[in-house]
Amino acid sequence: MAFRFIPKKDSQKQMMSESKPFPIFSMPMRGLLLLAGMYTVAWGAFFKWFGADLIKWLSMNQGVTVPLDFNWFGTFGLVIGIGIFLSAFYPISWMYLILIGALGKLVSAGWFYLVVIENLGWNKRTLFHMIINELFWILPLIWIFFRSLAVKKYLKTLPD
Repeated sequence: MAFRFIPKKDSQKQMMSESKPFPIFSMPMRGLLLLAGMYTVAWGAFFKWFGADLIKWLSMNQGVTVPLDFNWFGTFGLVIGIGIFLSAFYPISWMYLILIGALGKLVSAGWFYLVVIENLGWNKRTLFHMIINELFWILPLIWIFFRSLAVKKYLKTLPD
């Protein structure tokens, strides 16, 4: 007759509490990266190819003419958006693209504030663009960057 040891439930709970759960990079995070990338590309394309008309729309038909060319601003938005979009395919390996995307959104928010708001002033459309199109995406991108950093650190601790 063999002796079998059956652990008590309390020791099982203790064993489970000692092991830390591993970080997970979920599919909704990839979806947010894809969405943020496509959204940034779309607004970059609007500024690149429809800059004058977009500025007239943002001015709420006040007859403001801005002599600035928004080609560079749109190109910058396109590059940042493509980087964010590509980071969704390999978020652990290309996590620095996520960080560059968040910093790019911060730079474009500053650029928009210094150039467009200086000429048009605040109204509901410029406020919408600044908050929703530029600043809103910074927090999820930073959160996703830190999650991918945690997953990468965890993967380095695993044996090969």
